[in-house]
Amino acid sequence: MFTLLAEAEVGKHFYWEIAGNLVHGQVLLVIWFVFLVLIVLSLIGTKNTDRIPTNFQNFMEAAVDFVTDIARDQLGESFYKDWIPFIGTLFFFVFGCNWAGAIIPWKLIALPEGELAAPTNDINTTVALALLTSLSYFYAGLSKKGLGYFKRYIEPIPLLLPINILEDFTKPLSLSFRLFGNVLADELTVTVLTSLVPLIVPLPIMVLGLFAGSVQALIFSTLAAAYIAEALE
Repeated sequence: MFTLLAEAEVGKHFYWEIAGNLVHGQVLLVIWFVFLVLIVLSLIGTKNTDRIPTNFQNFMEAAVDFVTDIARDQLGESFYKDWIPFIGTLFFFVFGCNWAGAIIPWKLIALPEGELAAPTNDINTTVALALLTSLSYFYAGLSKKGLGYFKRYIEPIPLLLPINILEDFTKPLSLSFRLFGNVLADELTVTVLTSLVPLIVPLPIMVLGLFAGSVQALIFSTLAAAYIAEALE
């Protein structure tokens, strides 16, 4: 199932061939841009730090406190510190991808095929993030309980085995399609409105897209933390 999803294509793409495999080049270009922005902001925010934060350091510490609260609320005091890097990385990456697609006029950059946009409007990106989340909560459960983690599939009664297995498939599916669908719908809406009324009308939709992109990053990281907490229970 996930192999088929990884081969899914929506629209035209700018392909690169890497090690004999075709990849969506326009997605990698924007992802690298998001990585660069996040790394630069991190370096600036941690350079010449003061005990009493001011200016940009204060903003960066507030952002770290925000993702720390997400991890603490979902995982509890006992486990949240170990998972702050993972939850924080998920949040900032999805947030950066969504905002990069909503703010930067990528369509002004012409490609031989396809167009630059938010990486999260590509199903391959969201499926990869969802599978990474699945691996993380399996790792969390196995690291705490060992092979005894798999007892959850036959609890409270063995009759629930197929349903519990199906649940582990629906979690990444729901994560990936929710993020992909919302980002793609927002970009399509802005594109259609801009083609019809190119001046003032699309602006409120673009602002709404920024808000929706932030909410989607929050939802994705919160659900990932909740799944990990469930595996640790």
